[in-house]
Amino acid sequence: MNGIDDTVTVITGAASGIGREVAADLARHGARIAAVDIDPDGLATTTHRLEAEGHKAHTFTTDITDTAEVEALFDRVETLLGPITTAISAAGALTTGPVTDCTDHHWHRMIAVNATGVFAVGRAAARRMGPRGHGSLVTIASNAAGIPRSGMAAYAASKAAAVAFTKSLGLELAPLGVRCNVVSPGSTDTPMLRAMTPEPQTLVNGEPERFKVGIPLGRLGRPEDVATAVRFLVSDAARHITMHELYVDGGATLR
Repeated sequence: MNGIDDTVTVITGAASGIGREVAADLARHGARIAAVDIDPDGLATTTHRLEAEGHKAHTFTTDITDTAEVEALFDRVETLLGPITTAISAAGALTTGPVTDCTDHHWHRMIAVNATGVFAVGRAAARRMGPRGHGSLVTIASNAAGIPRSGMAAYAASKAAAVAFTKSLGLELAPLGVRCNVVSPGSTDTPMLRAMTPEPQTLVNGEPERFKVGIPLGRLGRPEDVATAVRFLVSDAARHITMHELYVDGGATLR
């Protein structure tokens, strides 16, 4: 997949899980990585992993829910590494449970990270990539954004907002040569998923009492499955793809 080598790539949520795997995957293909997260210890672990593989990542401890901080982040990255050509929103927050038990704090936190964070990154990227006439954005959403999930209403709403925003931004930026796409994973074996359920096999089998089918491919996703999809969408192989939502869920949403 051409078009990745020597690109300046901002990745939020890079301290763990899918974000860390995306950073490692793109670094292996020559991207210059700006790894972003609110967790400095997790960013250090990401950096050590990349260095062990012979790659370098610049880390930026940033709260993506603060839109002014995100604008400053993009300025710092461009000063240090050059024009940003790829922006990937992989940061996420998840709290599960019935709507009646969802606190205001948890609602606002998921909206802030999963929706406002995507808005802040997308706007900052658009302001820089649009005038240059080149660039690619990818939002890591969730298959929960496209199908009702019991116990995940707030999370699903926040991810649905991220999907709608990314596609609408893609429509605005398409005439300028900037592509915006979405990758929507299903149940993926990450620390976030392990914290959500102690028995991941139930996700593979399905839960009829919660109106949830299983995973037809018979396994949980891996972060590298998502990272490969992201790599395709930011590469020249996907040069004619924009406003697309790619499900990486083993068929769990029957799409």
